[in-house]
Amino acid sequence: MKAIVINRHGDSQVFEDMDLPDIQARPGHVVIDVQATSVNPVDTKIRQGSEGTAGLTFPAVLHMDVAGIISAVGEGVTGFKVGDAVYGCAGGVVGIPGALAEQMEADADLIALKPESLSFADAAALPLVSITAWEALVDRASIKPMDDVLIQGGTGGVGHIAIQLAKAMGARVTTTVSTSEKAAIAQKLGADEIALYNAETPEQYSERITGSKGFDTVFDTFGGKVLQNSLKAAKLKGHVVSIIGYDTYDLTDMHFKGLKLDLVFMPIQIIHNVERKHHGDILRRVAALVDRGLIRPLIDQRFAFTREGAGAAHDRLESARAIGKIVIAR
Repeated sequence: MKAIVINRHGDSQVFEDMDLPDIQARPGHVVIDVQATSVNPVDTKIRQGSEGTAGLTFPAVLHMDVAGIISAVGEGVTGFKVGDAVYGCAGGVVGIPGALAEQMEADADLIALKPESLSFADAAALPLVSITAWEALVDRASIKPMDDVLIQGGTGGVGHIAIQLAKAMGARVTTTVSTSEKAAIAQKLGADEIALYNAETPEQYSERITGSKGFDTVFDTFGGKVLQNSLKAAKLKGHVVSIIGYDTYDLTDMHFKGLKLDLVFMPIQIIHNVERKHHGDILRRVAALVDRGLIRPLIDQRFAFTREGAGAAHDRLESARAIGKIVIAR
């Protein structure tokens, strides 16, 4: 099969075309004829060699998100059949080959039937970010109808799904963005309130929106200063969930407010081979929400499924100008 690989770490020019052996489905796995993938920050960090390289060997096939058609089913797989259109987040880390190839092997527990209402390209934008948002808002925060929920970064990959998921659960959703253009996009996604973080402090927008009570749940998708601001925006005994915890933080606000802080690291199930079925279950639930019109992916740009397209897609994500997700599709 043809694949787009890296044989060393570096910039977006390190991608190469290579012929690799065809894949055979092992027990419990399926082979997916890849139609599309999307770019996540972890993909660029693995390419650079700055993060997520444990277990990686060269040549390496990157990219965790996949959408495609099952072409082979391994022994013991009962939930899928050849010809099924599926999506998932199933490789591209800890040495498991990813989606930048004609075919990808996937643990059947990590995938689900793709939303019927979406193309392969749009479906490929969803797995990692949807699972992350679900684990934060549903599994950890257990948000309820009429909760005041703050999403930090509402037009980012995780943030734009988090807005829609929180709205689908009946929450009153506020999001932070940097520009009026992004504010308009976030409102179309369902945000009830907008805070321009360059113009208001956490204390100011908390007072304006919640009457100084603070937010029941704050979901931080950036880490660093944004996580510090999230502690300021949360209510007394509120809940902050972050996806970036590897930094040095001042937990004074957390202490004096009695806050609960949770950290979500979405690839744990893949890396450590634990509770993988939960990811497949989340994707099935997300697909149902998509087909009901409650969640839709926000696509920034679509690139060709070529070595040049992969490089350009990585450049676009690393430019920090993308709004929503970047996809690579046939």
